[in-house]
Amino acid sequence: MKMTPDIQAWEEEDITRIRISMAPPLRWVNSYVLRGPEGITIVDPGPHTETTEAEWTAAWRELGIVPQDIVAVVLTHHHPDHYGLAGYIQSLTGAPVYMSHRAHEETLRMWGKDSVMGEELPRLYRLHGMPSLWSDQLEEHLDGFIPQVTPSPQITYVTEGSYVLMGGRKWRAIESAGHAPGHLSFYDIERGLMLCGDAVLPQISPNVSLLPGSDPQPLRSFLDSLVKLGAYDVRLAFPGHRNPFSHFAERTKALISHHEERLSHIESLLQISPQSGFEVCTALFGNELGIHQMRFAMSEALAHLVHLVDQGRIAAEAPIAEDGVVLFTPLK
Repeated sequence: MKMTPDIQAWEEEDITRIRISMAPPLRWVNSYVLRGPEGITIVDPGPHTETTEAEWTAAWRELGIVPQDIVAVVLTHHHPDHYGLAGYIQSLTGAPVYMSHRAHEETLRMWGKDSVMGEELPRLYRLHGMPSLWSDQLEEHLDGFIPQVTPSPQITYVTEGSYVLMGGRKWRAIESAGHAPGHLSFYDIERGLMLCGDAVLPQISPNVSLLPGSDPQPLRSFLDSLVKLGAYDVRLAFPGHRNPFSHFAERTKALISHHEERLSHIESLLQISPQSGFEVCTALFGNELGIHQMRFAMSEALAHLVHLVDQGRIAAEAPIAEDGVVLFTPLK
């Protein structure tokens, strides 16, 4: 298969971006190549498909790289569009794959051999009012990601505050959460550069999802992480999606405001009548979604609802019947 890779270099920063294909609506993920005396580091190689294998082969040819030049694969987080090809590239190169321990736990929760997410997620959604028309699609939908994250890499853990050598420079690891537990961003203090994955995106709001067995307050974690990341002096940020951007601190504040507005909007919806999580989800995001986007929408709605309950702004009424639904109500 002949491919023409979408490659762009920021020569002053010694960073090369390769756009790797993924499913709509995002269509591509930003993978980064950093070249230094130690060799080549790849950050977030993308999902594993035949197309992405061919894209990387073409990119390496274009950049004059052979697999033996690759000395590390660094992952910001566990989502398939970032993590998926890591095991495949490791099998070709023998390079170590780096991510946080917490992020690796999440890969096992989602796709490990003992994962029960395919049963637990539909159960959670049904408890919050999702009709079987939707919930019955979830197990097959989740199983569809397994080829994109196979083979699994052997992981070397990166800890908060440690330094990773990439492109001949040391990058400080900053752990955050909300979009993905254990998400790592990497900061070059000398040049004011941030490889921020999906922790902060320039044009879209990263999805914040409540998932069974994971972070019980993902929105709180996300908002806290935005405050933490926004304190860094960033001249240029390299995100997982869309283009590098310079308004990093301003963007963290805008994302906080966005979620505060959404929380207030949900409160106003509940003033009209008590509602289930699914009713709030469709009020926010509509009902004309595919199962992939509906999963994101439902878990994001639940993340906001549990945050409001935690703040004492609304109440969650447990179902009376065994097959009943949780209703969220305004506090009297």
